[in-house]
Amino acid sequence: MLTTKATPWRKRLGDYQEQQARSYLEREGLDHVASNVRCKRGELDLVMRDGETLVFVEVRFRASARFGGAAASVDPRKQARLTAAAAYYLQRHSINLPCRFDVIAIDGAGAIQWIRHAFAASS
Repeated sequence: MLTTKATPWRKRLGDYQEQQARSYLEREGLDHVASNVRCKRGELDLVMRDGETLVFVEVRFRASARFGGAAASVDPRKQARLTAAAAYYLQRHSINLPCRFDVIAIDGAGAIQWIRHAFAASS
């Protein structure tokens, strides 16, 4: 990973955690489609393909479980932003595939928890 002095440490840490998540999912057999997809509605950390299913992956890192940990930070508000960003992505790229939302939760020790079907798309 290329870094510069001007890059904030939080951004570097986030980029590193997303790369860890991507590598983990690729080892598990998923194919990378896109990273850091941004739109007005939100950001998609990773877009992966699991067979015929498009997977929108939210990567969360928490050094401590003190406030519920990484997985707990994907609250209903965050889920709504992710589903809106995913809908935008699907429409923009004219994609008509089954989709799901997964969460990769990484703790301070670097342990990865993959939560498949973490939540359903909000209406």
